[in-house]
Amino acid sequence: MARSADWDPARYEGSHSFVWEYGADLVSVLNPQPGERILDAGCGTGHLAAKIAASGAVVLGIDSSPAMIAQARQNFPKLHFQLADLREFRPSGAPFDAVFSNAALHWIQDPDAAASSISAALRKGGRLVLEMGARGNIDIVSKALRTEIRNYFPSIGEYASLLERHDLEVLSAIIFDRPTELAGGELGLRDWIATFRPDNARPIEEVEAELRPRLWRGGKWFADYRRLRVVARKLL
Repeated sequence: MARSADWDPARYEGSHSFVWEYGADLVSVLNPQPGERILDAGCGTGHLAAKIAASGAVVLGIDSSPAMIAQARQNFPKLHFQLADLREFRPSGAPFDAVFSNAALHWIQDPDAAASSISAALRKGGRLVLEMGARGNIDIVSKALRTEIRNYFPSIGEYASLLERHDLEVLSAIIFDRPTELAGGELGLRDWIATFRPDNARPIEEVEAELRPRLWRGGKWFADYRRLRVVARKLL
């Protein structure tokens, strides 16, 4: 099985707040309503779960990283967070009105199992709102690294077909480029690699030299992010 990143909540919160800051727009798409039961799948350190809860919705945040869940509970002690692998997750009570996921599903190497769990978690007519890496995401950065970590970055057609196999009807799906500024100035790329590709075996000086002509602009590093945003609903 391909490796995943080893999450360091302090580094994640200190240098990569763009993950949940960009996700704030996705919460607007979700449009949570008071009293709705919403699952935040891959909640990280809890910032978007808190934004959803501010609407009056009842939120459960799940994540497979013990460190991230611990930080989420520390950040937002009044909210509910559970250590859980989405591939195996099943709700213990009534199904959810919505499942929300931002920048998490591309870390799951068994997307079929993830889609099955999402479908099982939703009530009939419930909605799924997600954003994840799309095909071509961070291609420029990835080609410069020596790493065993892999992500699942699908096309619209591939992912729509996957969801449909699990009774999730796709209502909208778009792919868009999002060049993303990395915090830290000159050290920004190094910090990104340390967080998301910590097993990189290529000398960092070589990586920076190769990427500087394409990803260094105005004294800042930018990552070549490309995102897939999907809205779907549970049919059965």
